[in-house]
Amino acid sequence: MDYRELAPFPDGFLWGASTSAYQTEGGWDADGKGPSVIDARTDFPEGTTDYRDGVDHYHRFRDDVALFAELGLKAYRFSVSWSRVIPDGDGEVNPAGIRFYRELLTELRHAGITPVVTLYHFDLPQALQEKGGWSSRATADAFVRYARVLFEELGDLAPYWLTINEQNMMIMLGAMLGSGTTGDRRDIWQQNHHMLVAQAEVMALAHELLPEAKIGPAPNIACVYPATPHPFDVIAAADFTAIRNWLYLDVAVKGVYNPTAWAFLVERGWQPEFAEGDAEKLAAAKPDFIAFNYYTSHTVAAPKGDGTDIRDNGDQHIVLGEEGVYRGADNPNLPRNQFNWEIDPVGFRTTFREIYDRYRLPLLVTENGLGAFDELTADGRVHDDYRIEYLEQHIRQIQYAITDGVEVMGYCPWSAIDLISTHQGIRKRYGFIYVDRDEFDLKQLARHRKDSFFWYQELIRGNALPERASVAEGR
Repeated sequence: MDYRELAPFPDGFLWGASTSAYQTEGGWDADGKGPSVIDARTDFPEGTTDYRDGVDHYHRFRDDVALFAELGLKAYRFSVSWSRVIPDGDGEVNPAGIRFYRELLTELRHAGITPVVTLYHFDLPQALQEKGGWSSRATADAFVRYARVLFEELGDLAPYWLTINEQNMMIMLGAMLGSGTTGDRRDIWQQNHHMLVAQAEVMALAHELLPEAKIGPAPNIACVYPATPHPFDVIAAADFTAIRNWLYLDVAVKGVYNPTAWAFLVERGWQPEFAEGDAEKLAAAKPDFIAFNYYTSHTVAAPKGDGTDIRDNGDQHIVLGEEGVYRGADNPNLPRNQFNWEIDPVGFRTTFREIYDRYRLPLLVTENGLGAFDELTADGRVHDDYRIEYLEQHIRQIQYAITDGVEVMGYCPWSAIDLISTHQGIRKRYGFIYVDRDEFDLKQLARHRKDSFFWYQELIRGNALPERASVAEGR
């Protein structure tokens, strides 16, 4: 649909940026912190660092927040490290961990930056993993208790909360992410169910303890295209959409499993067992908004059923496939980035529309961005026009979505500052702020403003994109 004029971004729009604890904080064993499953990892690609030092945000957060304020951020989405607050996941609370997050939140509030706090971003306490991880119902109970601690200790400083970051990716690609959500397929889907029940309990608890705060889920959601108009490809796309997207959001918002996704689980014998009261807990939870991460769309074709439906070069943004259900396909209409991910800004608009049409809740983008091998020049600058172009294209599509009638709360791209990437270590950079360290040489960890820093600063200041693109480009 073309528009003569696009709707403006609303007043109070949460222009922000995002990070996670395990990718930025460092201090993996400082001040009583316990190890997480990420800290315990040893299977890193050759030449790639671990996460233990991050970018030392733990010791430099005040300087980093000052940079975020200079950037003009209205919101900062970050995660709390569960094992920094409760070292073994379900035992004594670590006062130093609570103190760190109170100081971070206070610093943000003093800088005029609204905190958006993620309870859990891949880094399950290792002690809980050794007791069965999410396969154990005790982990779900521990998560609810952990959330209660945070709500009681930090709730006066945090108006927005996210439950679980990218639960769907942890379930579909747990081994690749190092999140500990591995095992046989039936067990993985039981782990998923335990997470969903725990999430529901936590949302209800937030409404009980923090009646003025808002809370929502934060999966990775992407629209799915059929490879061709062939009806079998269309069915494959609908199946993948149900399994990848709607399973998680239907449970979070409607309190019930998506029927297509449930039929898939039943057909494979992977349907989870419900404990007494689970259905009621799922039905009682009511999120205030939906947060979601988007990097690209996906394209799938009908399965061949000949053992080739699953390809071996996928990740969370390149579809692997599922035997007998769908097969990953390339989209010849889309360009790719350095890491072979397709770039689809218009798919972003489509994803907004699909989510909002289905659930009618306000939407908050909590990840979207371009990873690249940035180069620091001799004068301490990074000329990342490619990142500016990517962000500009996607933000333009947010404006189209708003004009389409979608209620959008804000935009928090990945990432506020360079951090340790999930797949390529520190070499793959996303931030508005460059951190001068290599894979195994921390150097001085100096911070440098990239060109995208100044571009985003101007955008936030004016609450609008520069008038560089014509309205017709939204088609």
